[in-house]
Amino acid sequence: MSEPTTPGGGPPPAPHAEAHGGALGGRLNWLRAAVLGANDGVVSTAGLVVGVAGATSDRDTLLTAGLAGLLAGSLSMAAGEYVSVSTQRDSEKAAIAQERRELRDEPDEELAELTGLLAARGLSPETAREAARQLTARDALRAHARVELGIDPDQLTNPWHAAWASFLAFTVGALLPLLAMVLPPADRRLGVTVVSVLAALVLTGWSSARTGASDPRRAVVRNVAGGAIAMGVTYAVGSLLGASGI
Repeated sequence: MSEPTTPGGGPPPAPHAEAHGGALGGRLNWLRAAVLGANDGVVSTAGLVVGVAGATSDRDTLLTAGLAGLLAGSLSMAAGEYVSVSTQRDSEKAAIAQERRELRDEPDEELAELTGLLAARGLSPETAREAARQLTARDALRAHARVELGIDPDQLTNPWHAAWASFLAFTVGALLPLLAMVLPPADRRLGVTVVSVLAALVLTGWSSARTGASDPRRAVVRNVAGGAIAMGVTYAVGSLLGASGI
C-alpha cells in the first residue's frame, strides 16, 4: 500500500506539524491579546487621570482615581475574557462530543466526509481517500477535529489563562499613566504623563501591527491619535467641571 502524497509529490502534513502550526498561531493570539490589553490599560487610565488632573492637582485624589480605574478596568477585562473564552471552550467541547457520536454511529459517512475535506484541500481523490483511511486508523477523532472543525482536542482554550493574561496586561499598561501622573512634581505631571502615554502608544501600536503582519505606521498613527483625543477630551471636561466647582 503506497504512502499518501500531496499534489507536489511530498507527504501530507504530519499531525505534529499541524500541532506546531496551531501552537504558533495560539502564541501569536496570546501576544496580540496581551498587547491590546496593555494598550487598553494605557488609554483608559490615562484618560481617567488626565481628566481628574484637569479638575484638581491634589495628589491623593489623582492616586485614588487612578487606582480605582486600574482595578475596575483590570477586573472587568479579566471577567469579560473569562466569560468569552469559557463560551468558546464550551462550544469546542460540544463540537468534539458531537463528532465523537457521529464517528461511533456513522463511521462510513464520516470517512467519506473526511475524504471530501482532504480532497477540497488539493489532494487527488485517490490520495485523499488513502490519507483519510490512515488518519482514521491512527486517531479518527483527532483527524476530524483538526480537519473538519479546526480544533486541537489537546489544546482547548483555557479561560483562566485568558483572564489572568488580560488582568496582568491591563494592569501593566495602566501603571504607566498612573505613576507618571502621581510621581512628578505638580507642575510637570501633565507633560510627563502625556509624553509617557504617547510613547507607550507608539510601542503598543507597533507591536500589535507586527504580530498581525500589518503596516506599523498606520497602526501607530491610529493608536497615538486615539490616545491623544481621549486625553484631550477628558482633560477639557475635567477642566470645565473643576472651573464650575462641581
